[in-house]
Amino acid sequence: MSSRPVIGMATQSLDPIPGKLPLCWVMGQRYVRVLAAAGAVPLLLPLLHGDEETLRLTYERLDGVFLTGGVDVDPACYGEPRHERCDRADVARDWVELALVRWALADRKPLLGVCRGIQLINVACGGSLYQHVPDEYRSPVKHDCFPSATQQYTRDYLAHPVRVDAGTRLGRLLGDETPVNSMHHQGIKRLAPGLRASAFAPDGLVEGVESKNGHYLVGVQWHPEELAEAHAPQRRLFTDFLAAAGAFHGR
Repeated sequence: MSSRPVIGMATQSLDPIPGKLPLCWVMGQRYVRVLAAAGAVPLLLPLLHGDEETLRLTYERLDGVFLTGGVDVDPACYGEPRHERCDRADVARDWVELALVRWALADRKPLLGVCRGIQLINVACGGSLYQHVPDEYRSPVKHDCFPSATQQYTRDYLAHPVRVDAGTRLGRLLGDETPVNSMHHQGIKRLAPGLRASAFAPDGLVEGVESKNGHYLVGVQWHPEELAEAHAPQRRLFTDFLAAAGAFHGR
């Protein structure tokens, strides 16, 4: 039996391309590779919407859950009408990831979320989101540094610093400040009960959360998988998570 922890991550729906591709499930390779390099056995989870029995049986084989970036969380998940600038959602992915987080909370199974992942954790725990930060959280800080034909950013572009609270898990891993990339247009609005905000952008927007009760739950708003190779503190986010998952594996 391998001692490497098994880490599950949900995929994302890819719309069909007529005459070329049927409906597919996909996930970026960078997430998988950074976990494997850190010592995990990554497991991509299909979005079997509504099939709770199969999802639960899969979940029970996991030592930890990793929540990646992706499309917007459907605002129906936190009981708000859709903002005109809210992008498309993936209902099947929302259903799968909300179930995974709630089960992991109940079992105290380690959780790590990045970008959309921190937002999904906050929603699963009872919080809400800004659906379009530029409209709802006006600030001089640019959070949506997406690579595109019109915006010449790279995925590892360090957009702004993040202040990290001392005495928190993120503080022990990252120090009191760290530069981060920033590729999001949504963010935490109402922080969920049971979560502690532990990192902040220069404008005060929440950039990191963790559990108040000692459960290994960490969420960050940036994309550390794009920075891990060149920045040792960002690698520690993954090695620390896998240490917790390994301890859960050994119980």
